Amino acid sequence: MTILALWLPILLSAVLVFIVSSILHTVLPLHHHDFAKLPQEDDLRADMRSRQVPPGNYVIPCPDSPSEMRTPEFRQKYEEGPVGFLYVLPSGPPAMGRALVQWFVYSLVIGIFVAYLTSRTVEAGAPYWAVFRVAGATGFMCYALGAPIDSIWMGRRWSTTFKNLFDGLIYSLLVAGSFAGFWPGAS
Repeated sequence: MTILALWLPILLSAVLVFIVSSILHTVLPLHHHDFAKLPQEDDLRADMRSRQVPPGNYVIPCPDSPSEMRTPEFRQKYEEGPVGFLYVLPSGPPAMGRALVQWFVYSLVIGIFVAYLTSRTVEAGAPYWAVFRVAGATGFMCYALGAPIDSIWMGRRWSTTFKNLFDGLIYSLLVAGSFAGFWPGAS
C-alpha cells in the first residue's frame, strides 16, 4: 500500500490535531500557567533592550569553552545564579499565523510518518484495533516522547512536561482513530 493511498487519514489527523490543540491551548485552562512572570520584568526588558540582545537561544552563565566550566571562577557564577536558558524572539507581536501554519505542516509530516510505519506493519483490510494500535503508538512517539528532553536538560517544570505528554496522548488517539477509521480495505 502506498502512502498516497492514506492521504485522507493523513489530512484528517492533521486537521483534528490542529483543532484540538487550539482548544487545549486557548480555551481550556490546562496550559495557562506553563510560564511564570519574572520579578521586575519591565526592568529586565529595559536592560535587554539597552544591550540590544538579538533574537536567539542563550544559556546563563555561558562559558567561552568547555575548560572554562571547570574553573573556580565559573563555578562561582553557577553558585551565585541565576542559571538558565533564555529564548529571545524578534520584537513585535507573536507571529501566530506563521506558527500555526508550521504546526499544521508539522502535523502533516507526522501523519506521513504514521502512514509509512503503519502501512509497512499492518495490511490492507486489517481490523480497526490493529491499525489503531500501530498508528496510535507511532503518533504518541512523534507528538509526546520528545517532551521530557526539556525537563531533563533545560529545567522545564515536570508539570508542564506531563501536560505536554497528555496533549501528545490526545493527539495520538486522534491520529489512531483517523487511520483506523479510514484504513484501506477495512470493513
